[in-house]
Amino acid sequence: MTVPGALERLRAGNSRALLTLLATAGPMSRADLARGTGLSRATVSNLVSTLIGTGQIAETEGRGTPHKGGSGRPPVLLTLSVPRGGVAGVDIGHEHIRVAVADRAGTILVENVTLVDVDAHGAQALDQAASMVLAALRTAEVARADLQAVGMCVPAPLDRRSARVNTGILRGWRNLSPGEELERRLGVPVFVDNDANLGALAELSHGAARGIDDFVHVKLASGLGAGIVLGGRLHRGSTGIAGEIGHVQVGEDGEVCRCGNRGCLETLVAAPRLIALLQPAYDDELSTERIRALDETGDAGVRRVLTDAGRTTGRALADLCNSLNPQAVVVGGPLGTSASLVAGLRDSIDRYAQPDTAAAVSVESGELGDRAEIIGSVALAIARVSARRG
Repeated sequence: MTVPGALERLRAGNSRALLTLLATAGPMSRADLARGTGLSRATVSNLVSTLIGTGQIAETEGRGTPHKGGSGRPPVLLTLSVPRGGVAGVDIGHEHIRVAVADRAGTILVENVTLVDVDAHGAQALDQAASMVLAALRTAEVARADLQAVGMCVPAPLDRRSARVNTGILRGWRNLSPGEELERRLGVPVFVDNDANLGALAELSHGAARGIDDFVHVKLASGLGAGIVLGGRLHRGSTGIAGEIGHVQVGEDGEVCRCGNRGCLETLVAAPRLIALLQPAYDDELSTERIRALDETGDAGVRRVLTDAGRTTGRALADLCNSLNPQAVVVGGPLGTSASLVAGLRDSIDRYAQPDTAAAVSVESGELGDRAEIIGSVALAIARVSARRG
């Protein structure tokens, strides 16, 4: 027999699951919520009725599409109601800090970015991030007391046990817990994740992975990482470092990686390595933006290097696809829109993944570009606030 207290706790947990899914994935039908949470349709229907009654969610005027393109009436979509207050997102990259303030529905009110050396100066970077959040609140005319939470992106693996980043990658962040430090500066809860994971969360809610429950978001930038979404939720692993495909060993006698191992995949395909390979053949100074432009115009050298990088990365992704059987691979980072890179990934997945696995997965560029991480940070803050108050 189920005791009343246990039943209430179960109901509260199921409500939080629905609210979190709506916060991360955006408007969904009742059937989508059932599939995304694993709850029965009857349970979802009862919970939705209660949450509509309490004003936490609402039905939208728009309609969705039947599951998997089937026939039938378009389903009614549900969305989070817009409660009072706001959230902030902080995207800390290796060379920039980007801050956004948004309402509780995720609409960004103010967004600012500044260039700064983040890797060597962790405490100073967090000081500047806090100052930028406060300035953005003033510009957005959101009272500091109305700030509910902050989502923060860091460009390194984050250990869930210690809440600290890998200081081999961020050398100036030793003994720093980014979330605790920014929370102390701002006085509100701060939730932290890495850039590949938050890029995945952004593409899930607002980008190329909308409506896709199982996908891998690959970010190729100064390093290489992947955010894994399974069943509509981020999969972080037991210690928070799932998806670190950049540190798959591809050669025992390769270059020493910043992680301390030798022959890691990212030593061959990270953006600085690709720029170094190409620079001797070009008079003007290369950047990821310049390389991307040369790829679009059909430059033979750039296309060869990017295609090779895609194929090398795709070999590791093929193994991951065999294990996870995702519906899509979404490519992000400054070279994510490169057609040559995407084609190389596709070639290797077709060659090395099981035929049925390869046939099931699409490979495409992300839609959000360099704003993916800030959008993901905002989505993380909203999801945690919604879960806490569900």
